[in-house]
Amino acid sequence: MEQANTDQNNLIKEISTPVYQSRGWMKFLGVLMIIVGVFYALTIVGIIIAWLPIWMGVVLYQAGSSSEQAFFSGDKYSLLKSLNQIKLYFTIMGIMSLIGILLSVIAVIMFIVGGLAFGEYFDYRY
Repeated sequence: MEQANTDQNNLIKEISTPVYQSRGWMKFLGVLMIIVGVFYALTIVGIIIAWLPIWMGVVLYQAGSSSEQAFFSGDKYSLLKSLNQIKLYFTIMGIMSLIGILLSVIAVIMFIVGGLAFGEYFDYRY
């Protein structure tokens, strides 16, 4: 029984190695995102969306910490928590990207329609 547990811990350490090796970058980017969120919160408009980068930063930082714990202890639950946090981060980032693309397309359409309407108002025929 002890051998099976040791084998499982070694397997978890081996599987968690790539995530563990990137833990420093995850924590660094997590802290940066938290700082960005704090700066957003200092503006009137930014206070509405400031929670999003702060939340993403916390999620990324927790993923780095959980990967470290999984690597050193061989705990499969820490590895699962780390991978779930990374999944959550990319899900949030994907949704934000889609919203950004959608808002950009809407803005371009509005500028085109507004430009055409404004151009018709000032008809420069001589």
